Formats: sequence, C-alpha cells, structure tokens
Amino acid sequence: MASTLITGANGQLGRSLREIAGKLPGTLHFTDIGELDICDKSALNEYVKTNHIDIIINCAAYTAVDKAEDEPEIAAMINSRAPGILAETARENGALLVHISTDYVFDGKGPRPYKESDRTSPTSVYGKTKLAGEKAIEESGCRYIIIRTAWLYSEYGNNFAKTIIRLAKERDVVSVVFDQTGTPTYAGDLADAIAEVVSHKDDPEFHKKGENRIYHFSNEGVCSWYDFALEIVERAGIKTATVKPVTSDQFPSKASRPAYSVLDKGQIKNIYGLTIPHWKIPLKKCIDSLNNNR
Repeated sequence: MASTLITGANGQLGRSLREIAGKLPGTLHFTDIGELDICDKSALNEYVKTNHIDIIINCAAYTAVDKAEDEPEIAAMINSRAPGILAETARENGALLVHISTDYVFDGKGPRPYKESDRTSPTSVYGKTKLAGEKAIEESGCRYIIIRTAWLYSEYGNNFAKTIIRLAKERDVVSVVFDQTGTPTYAGDLADAIAEVVSHKDDPEFHKKGENRIYHFSNEGVCSWYDFALEIVERAGIKTATVKPVTSDQFPSKASRPAYSVLDKGQIKNIYGLTIPHWKIPLKKCIDSLNNNR
C-alpha cells in the first residue's frame, strides 16, 4: 500500500489536494511547518522511514515575490535548500518526489509559449531560488517529477483572485497591469493533474517516459493580469468598480516579473492524456464557491 507525504499542506495547493484526497494513493500524511520541518534532514528522514513514505508531494514554497528581494536567505532556505533535502531523503528511501516550481524561472522575453527545454533565466530572487531548487532535485539522483505552474489561485489563502474581489468592493477603480501576459492556474485543476501523475507510479512504462522530467501545467488560454482581473470582477457580479489597465512602470515593484510567461503544456498532456480546461471555466467555479461561502 502506497504512503504519500504532502508538505506545505496548509497552502493553496495543499488544501486543494486535501479536497481530492480520495484520488491520491494510499495512506496520506498532510504536514506543514507545525508538524514537520522539511529543512531538518534528520527529522524528515525519520518521518519518511517511520511512515513508509514512497511518494512525496512538495507544495511548500516561499511565494512572496517582492518580499523575497529583502529576504533572499529565507527564500533560498525554503525554495532551494528544502527541495534538495527532500530529494536526498527521497533517494535514500526509494521514494518518488513531486515538486512544484514556477514560470518565474524564465525571463519573460520569449516570443512563444515556453517549453520545458527552453533556456531558463530568472530575473528575481524568487525565480532564482526556485530554479536552484529544481537543479538540486535534478542533481540528487532521486526519482522526481517537477511541475512548473503559473498564476495560481483558489478559494484558499491569499491570491490574486481574492485580492481583486476585495479591492473591487473597497474602491471605485482598480488598476491592473495589462503588459504582463500568462495563464491563470486553478489550484484544484493542478491538484487533479498531480493525482493523475502519481496514479501511474507503479506502471513500468511510467518509469521509462514519465519520471525524471520537468513538466509545465497551467489552465489553457492566454490573458493579461488586466484581462484576468476584469473577468474576476464580472464573474463576482461587482458592478460598483471599474478595472483600469495600466503599464508595469505605473505599478512599480521590487521584483522583476516576466512580461510573457505562457507555458507550453504539450508534454504533460501527451504523456498523461490530460484534458485541461480554459482558464475562464475553473475561475467561474472558484468564484461561485467563494460566493456560496460568504
């Protein structure tokens, strides 16, 4: 019987994985910093051995992009060192590590959707630490799958969708950049994709073509942050606020963000037979859920 460890279980993706627990294999162990410090190698190794863990899904990350510019050591500990420790532990215990990374490993200057094989060139501390985490996993010798995602949102925690809804209720005008383009990702859809990926763990063909790869996953379609915000406000039924498009230089931030970070999802769709919905479909589901729980 499989035994699966989910780290960072109180975050958006971790909570979305809790929602689909029945799709994940074997006994599930949902942990966050209060239950397990993944930067503590001895504690992590003991936990994995004691609970006979054979799948580790790492949802833990330092995601405060601007704050990371002021806290590079903390960002590196969580985004770079912790994945390396998880990878070493996975290798020593024969476990599969599924790790979540980001579109910020690219500089956003590309002319087309990014493939997994495209050159990485992060421009922020956040992106650099996430890329270092990827490399630590690749160099560890463990069995791994790395999934890069983008613009994650859900009913849980703090995210762009919930922030826009709050601001639209507080203000007459909400300014949002229109010169940064990508694709939103509903955490519930990413959770489903992870469940599908790990369901093949014991398939011999999976070891040949599925493991030790980087994949890209987001919802389908392309939009700017402005387009995303406009759809959020309309779906939420907020009539009192106007969403105003502005350029990035009108909205300065500490961290540089990719101007274009659309991800090519052909590889994960082809290998696992995934059908991924357009970003507007899960957005409606998410906002309906938020409205029902007000």
